[in-house]
Amino acid sequence: MEFEKEHIVKMNGFTLHMLQTEKYKTNTIVWKMKAPLQKETATLRALLPLVMQSSTKKYSTTGALRSYLDELYGASFYADTNKKGEENIISFTLEIANEKYLQDKTPLLHKGVEFLTEVLLHPNVTNDQFDDKTMKKEKRGLKERIHSLYDDKMRYATVRLVEEMCKNEPYSIQPTGELNEIDGITGEQLYEYYQQALNEDQIDLYIIGDIQLSEVQNLFSVLSLSDRVMKQKNRPAKKDIEEINVVKEHQDLNQGKLNIGCRTNILLGDQEYYALQMFNGIFGGFAHSKLFINVREKESLAYYAASRIESHKGLLMIMSGIENQNYDKAVSIIKEQLEMMRLGEFTDKEIEQTKAVIKNELLETLDSPKGFIEVLYNNYIGDKNITLANWLERIQAVSKEEIIEVAKKIEMDTIYFLAGTEGE
Repeated sequence: MEFEKEHIVKMNGFTLHMLQTEKYKTNTIVWKMKAPLQKETATLRALLPLVMQSSTKKYSTTGALRSYLDELYGASFYADTNKKGEENIISFTLEIANEKYLQDKTPLLHKGVEFLTEVLLHPNVTNDQFDDKTMKKEKRGLKERIHSLYDDKMRYATVRLVEEMCKNEPYSIQPTGELNEIDGITGEQLYEYYQQALNEDQIDLYIIGDIQLSEVQNLFSVLSLSDRVMKQKNRPAKKDIEEINVVKEHQDLNQGKLNIGCRTNILLGDQEYYALQMFNGIFGGFAHSKLFINVREKESLAYYAASRIESHKGLLMIMSGIENQNYDKAVSIIKEQLEMMRLGEFTDKEIEQTKAVIKNELLETLDSPKGFIEVLYNNYIGDKNITLANWLERIQAVSKEEIIEVAKKIEMDTIYFLAGTEGE
């Protein structure tokens, strides 16, 4: 599959992205709403899609809504909120069977579009406020989500690292919102924000499946929204690092979490981005990486050791699980691995292995409709038009020297250690 199969059409107030392929027996529709990541709106944006997916004017209870989805051959529908760089993204996803592959020729795509339109444009609102019963239920659900973050110490350590590392930067804001703000949100306030988001967010609608482009365009013409001015995408500000910030926190847990945040200042679409992907693969991204082999396998210092890049913010995150007493040694060895990358102490075999894994990972992602859409959306909001073929060519062309140059630019910013109470 190629990115060239994407057909982009400007509609009334949103952009329609269509991908025609016979690869899938379903049609997948994803509605994405993008706005700047802001503390004032984060909790509203976390609660809004939960309330909207729970009930509508026509399907006034969750039971009625889910029962109708069952009638559509068990269509799947869900919503979530996340962040990409300093942008807050609300997504609504509908996966529905393609009637071409069924004996029953019920116009499922047509009914799916009608359903999505109902969710997006006809929420369960009376007297300009969201249904109170739905609000209470989804507030409880959002609180549970936030509480679950504290129970999952790997996720918690990642969040805390970002909060410390990106203090006073929008990226420190959690897309789940703030626990202490949830109860104060009224149905009227949420409806007011819903109208604002629908009128001001950058909205992109993706559909992928065995579809007819003209039919799809015609179906979605009913989704007429107001025109909006697209805000210019700003590159995240560069931070000067004078010294590494070290933060230690103690909780009652058996295994410490050592997370280290680095600045790459390289974003998706930059010339150096492909070399950064290669750097991450060799350094900590895959099972053959230096962190995995040296920190976890050889030294037996960590239960896990890995790294990942944040493509829209220019960060590299290192995650590991260690015993308290191994903190100094683990930090030292991680720093050594980074220095080895800067000195070019990695082999041609590691380079070729990493290129092969990146290629396989990308192709694997494109095997699922949702994965394909995410790759396209990342590409689109990064203001870059990179075809799949070009991406693979650029990865294949990355040289050892380019990887070394990228390694030299990576700066450690913050070391966060969530220490357990064992052995103290």
